[in-house]
Amino acid sequence: MTISKLDQMFEVLKTKEKKRLVAAYANDYHTIRAVSEAIDLGIIEGILVCDENLIHQSCDTHNIDVNKFQILHEADKIKAANRAVSLINEGKGDILMKGLVSTDKYLRAILNKEQGLTDPGAILSHVTVLESPNYHKLLIVGDVAINPLPELKDKIAITKHLIHTAHSINIETPRVAVLAASEFVLLKMPASTDAAIISKMAERGQIKGAFIDGPLALDVAIDKESAEIKNLGGEVAGQADCILFPNIESGNVFYKTNTKLANCELAAIVAGARVPCVLSSRGDSIKIKLYSIALGALMAK
Repeated sequence: MTISKLDQMFEVLKTKEKKRLVAAYANDYHTIRAVSEAIDLGIIEGILVCDENLIHQSCDTHNIDVNKFQILHEADKIKAANRAVSLINEGKGDILMKGLVSTDKYLRAILNKEQGLTDPGAILSHVTVLESPNYHKLLIVGDVAINPLPELKDKIAITKHLIHTAHSINIETPRVAVLAASEFVLLKMPASTDAAIISKMAERGQIKGAFIDGPLALDVAIDKESAEIKNLGGEVAGQADCILFPNIESGNVFYKTNTKLANCELAAIVAGARVPCVLSSRGDSIKIKLYSIALGALMAK
């Protein structure tokens, strides 16, 4: 079953073994509620590393059964993030989730050279799956939050994370658009030359599991009519499943334009660590956090 709507992830997950989620500093109501709903849906078991007193207060206030969670008391944000990572390394969790801890502290725990979750040479990337009312299928994009100005090797890694994410939601051969400002290869535009190299690498079998084309401007990547007017054929033009952005500015603007002005729903994780790491904003809705948990469960080994 190809997943074309985010809520379809729950039906797919019901046919799979439950995953174990560890939430770092899960003191906020949105995180607690999202984990609670994921447990109720039967897709995860939940461990909350948090201030135990605050968890009990929140659950009492919002009528959540606190007994559905395993609670490990840790009142300090940094210690909670590090302890959550340690639990993953001890084999006690399959997914990490950010609670009420800042992104930089969360990533620092993941990237810790001695006790973190990354193997040598690993490149982390923020991957977002967008459900837009203005596009006919889910759109997987990156990087919008972690890599400010990715070099070619980083872009190759991000491309592979996008492909892996697409496979996780049952898109057998995703179409990846490598973005630039134009579909022409322009030597003075590094984004365009990097896109051409990545496209050629895929053609030669060095990047597998997807159709990849670039450079492509955004209009021809997602709009068939624009692609036809510009005489662009191929498997990707006008029907991209995935978009690789050349830098964080373009990716972040696209992300926020879609979420704030176009009523998109989304799921977001950090890929490249040993396990999927749910990374949604502290201000994101319960639904976004729940979708992100589901995406992490689909991507977990």
